[in-house]
Amino acid sequence: MSVCTCENYFCVNFVLMELKAKTILVADDENDIVEIVSYNLLKEGYNVYTARDGNEALEKARVIEPDLLILDILMPYKSGVEVCRILRSQAKFKNSLIVLLTALGDEGSHIKGLDSGADDYITKPISTKVLMSRVNALFRRMQKEETDVLTVGDIIIDSSKYSVQVNGVPISLAKKEFELLHLLATKPGRVFLRNEILEQVWGNEVIVGDRTIDVHIRKIREKIGEDGIRCVPRCAVPPVY
Repeated sequence: MSVCTCENYFCVNFVLMELKAKTILVADDENDIVEIVSYNLLKEGYNVYTARDGNEALEKARVIEPDLLILDILMPYKSGVEVCRILRSQAKFKNSLIVLLTALGDEGSHIKGLDSGADDYITKPISTKVLMSRVNALFRRMQKEETDVLTVGDIIIDSSKYSVQVNGVPISLAKKEFELLHLLATKPGRVFLRNEILEQVWGNEVIVGDRTIDVHIRKIREKIGEDGIRCVPRCAVPPVY
C-alpha cells in the first residue's frame, strides 16, 4: 500500500482487478451530457465509447458490441427509440442492456421507450448518482439472471456452492472471506469504501474493529495471489459529485 500524506490515509479502499471491464456506449448530441456521463462511468471502472447521433451509435454498436447502451431519445438522424428497435431486431443485441435518456417526462414517452425494447428510462436533467446506481443495478440484475458463477481473470467464484478456483485449483475460504471476495468481484475495477464493505459483508450482526477488513484482505491475498486485490489510499479516489 502506498504512503499518503492526507489526514485519513489509513482509511483505504479495496478494488478487485480484472482483465476486461464492461463496455458502455453513450450516445447523445449534447456534449456536456456525454462528457459528464462518460467521466462518471470511467470512474466506476467501465470501458466507455461515445457517439453524437443515431447513425454513429448504430455503427459503433455493431463494431464494439457493448454490454450497455445509453441512448438519448432526441438525437439527429435516428432517435434513441429507433436505434433501440433496430438493435433489438438483431440477435447479437438481444441481451444487451439499453437505457434511454430524454427530457420528455410524460407517461406516453416512457411507455413508448420501454415498448421499443429498452431496459430502463431516465429523464433529464440527469443526476449522475442516480444514473450510476441504475447502471450498476442493471448489470447486477443481468449477472444474477445469467449465472451464479463470476469469472474475474483466472478466478472463478460460484456463489451457489460457496466455492472459489484460481487457475483451476480449488481455494478454501472462510465464510466472510468468501463474501468479501464475492462483493469485490461483482464490480471488478470499482473502488469500494470501508463503510460499504462493512455494511454489505458484516451488516449489523457484529461490531468489528477497524483492522478487520485489512486482516481478511491479507488472508484472501495469501490464497488467491497478491495481485488480485489492490488497496487505494482515500486521497487517490476522485470525489463523487
